[in-house]
Amino acid sequence: MSPAFDPASGAAVHEVCIHGAGAVGASLALALSRRGIPVALVDASLSRPAAGESAREDVRAYALNNGSVQLLKALRVWDALPADARTPVLEMAVAGDAGGAIGFSAWQQAVTELAWIVDAGALDRVLAEALRYAPHVHRVAAPVAAPLQAICEGRASATRAALGVAFDQQPYHHTAVAARLVSDQPHHGVARQWFQQPGILGLLPFDRPQAGHGYGLVWSLPQEEAHRWLAAEPAEFEAALNEATGGAAGRLTLASARAGWPLVTGRAERWSGEGWVLLGDAAHAMHPLAGQGLNLGLADVACLAPLLADARARRPWRSLGDARTLREYVRERAAPTLAMSGLVDGLWQLFSREEAPLKELRNRGMSLVDQLPPLKRWLTRQALHG
Repeated sequence: MSPAFDPASGAAVHEVCIHGAGAVGASLALALSRRGIPVALVDASLSRPAAGESAREDVRAYALNNGSVQLLKALRVWDALPADARTPVLEMAVAGDAGGAIGFSAWQQAVTELAWIVDAGALDRVLAEALRYAPHVHRVAAPVAAPLQAICEGRASATRAALGVAFDQQPYHHTAVAARLVSDQPHHGVARQWFQQPGILGLLPFDRPQAGHGYGLVWSLPQEEAHRWLAAEPAEFEAALNEATGGAAGRLTLASARAGWPLVTGRAERWSGEGWVLLGDAAHAMHPLAGQGLNLGLADVACLAPLLADARARRPWRSLGDARTLREYVRERAAPTLAMSGLVDGLWQLFSREEAPLKELRNRGMSLVDQLPPLKRWLTRQALHG
């Protein structure tokens, strides 16, 4: 739908300009539109030629927690996803590098599922389709004037940099290798993860490309080793993968191209200021070992959208970009985000060390946690709700 216009100047009127049309930016646009707030969504694809058949295959998969699913349901996006584009995780089996192990199950936690594995490309397409019918969203190719600039461009955000906001980024010197796999055994909704020297391997149960037998792979490896496996022949890669998993998930074969991206942890020095706010990876980035990156971004949306609507209703004379309002958002999101970021980074640091005493300690600790139901329930609640 077309935006409202200022009768005096003829210019479009927007209260929020959202930079970035990925999952976080698109969700924020939909959430604000449902609350009657006029939005300009900066979509860089509008200024690029349409992708042809040679466009690179998207092998990403998101692990979405209950909080993210509830947001997508409220935006009427979740039920529009194809059935085979979302798969429930019923159990999770985590193995250490010296016999340590811990398991989680939906039944033990009294929930219907621990998480959902969602096809990233399918989610992007459903969000884009929903935006077509959002009554208060105007897609634009370049930023426009608005009282609030919401920055959802990711960790390399140029808009954040132009504001002079530093981003403290620490590289892990690891690369994530991602692909789609098929197993000769059913996955039964079990996600698997191995903490192995020198990498972390995760298998996400997924009904694409084969119902009941598919997995999404995320394998964090040192850069040189990751580049080797990205370039290896499929048979050689499959042999290494099956050796690393020890047959726990059956015989695995590639069902897609492989993709890779460097892994970092990072945080912006400030998340808001007069007339601007950061969400998602533009504010905080983390290792994918816990699958919480997008969940934290969508939790940012779930916090900011109602806060802005409430501020607009109670204080209509105050701009949505008012720094006091935005500080409320930062106060609410800082503690859970920093806690999850610290937990994920701490786990990576713990399992990246090679000293024998530390290796024994961390594996004993993992097995001990597996025998403490209250602690396991607490960890599960953090993952489920963000």
